[in-house]
Amino acid sequence: QVQLVESGGGLVQAGGSLRLSCAASGRTLSNYAMGWFRQAPGKERVFVSVITWIRRLTLYADSVKGRFTISRDNAKNTVYLQMDSLKPEDTAVYYCAATRLDGLQTTARVYDYWGQGTQVTVSS
Repeated sequence: QVQLVESGGGLVQAGGSLRLSCAASGRTLSNYAMGWFRQAPGKERVFVSVITWIRRLTLYADSVKGRFTISRDNAKNTVYLQMDSLKPEDTAVYYCAATRLDGLQTTARVYDYWGQGTQVTVSS
């Protein structure tokens, strides 16, 4: 079992930055690809970014490319999402997730473990 806890969300003005963290316990994250997803009110949960565990390859949704950066520190069992140049449309609950499938996994159903989510609100 892997337990994931997100933190770092909050209220920020458009153009600002936030750094989300996802701390894991129970097992090391070294064998998992890690993803970030988000869900806005009344909308489906959608892919944001993923980082693989072997080669640390990364992939981003088009909507966040160039503004968000995913990284991982396996020694700290933590994954990060640096979010810059935030826009009001980035407002959502952000979830981190872990999958035993390596590779650039963008589909929520392949992820085995999920955090409880952290709210990000961007004001205009």
